Amino acid sequence: MFLGALALAPGLAIMIFIYWKDIFEKEPKQLLALSFLLGALSIIPAIILEMIFSNYAESIPIYLISNAVKAVLVVGLAEEGSKYFMARYFLFPRRAFNEPFDGITYCVMISMGFATIENVMYVMDGGVTTALLRMVTAVPAHATFGIIMGYYLGLKKFDSENRYYGLKALGFAALLHGAYDFFLFINYYPGMAIGALLSLRYGIIFSRKAIKLHQQASPFNMKN
Repeated sequence: MFLGALALAPGLAIMIFIYWKDIFEKEPKQLLALSFLLGALSIIPAIILEMIFSNYAESIPIYLISNAVKAVLVVGLAEEGSKYFMARYFLFPRRAFNEPFDGITYCVMISMGFATIENVMYVMDGGVTTALLRMVTAVPAHATFGIIMGYYLGLKKFDSENRYYGLKALGFAALLHGAYDFFLFINYYPGMAIGALLSLRYGIIFSRKAIKLHQQASPFNMKN
């Protein structure tokens, strides 16, 4: 029970934080629950895609290139692609998606659904140490991927001048996810720690700016 609570806590905390940051027009709670459920379900196609394409990445003889392909084009693209599909086709068309920040809200809820299921699996296998480590690394990293995706999805919804926002939503989330995972895949501990933490730091910096920009752009902001 204690391990289960540790596995669920970081995702719940991040969802509460994002809900709190949606300061002008809160999303319907049933859509937030749906987003979380869609994120949890998105782990299924992601695992299938990773199983299909992992052998290709591992067949590349050059070690660093093999890990880069696996991190970005297999894991990053499969996981973020599965999340993007859920956001784009189940939540993007909703009438409640009526301000740019909603992209961040829904994508983070999806990411936390995915990350929570993933976290439970890792924590039940690795114990308290794994739970505490992932609480400050992997789960927040998934949140930043969601914010990046949601930022561009929000732009896509309300700025028709740039038709590439959807590609950016998926591409940048997958790229940052891949950069984070690449440093975890290489068998060199200092590089793993420094590289992954730098990737996470960049994601957090981008996320803070994205949240602020979409808050400012809200049509429900009385300053606009």
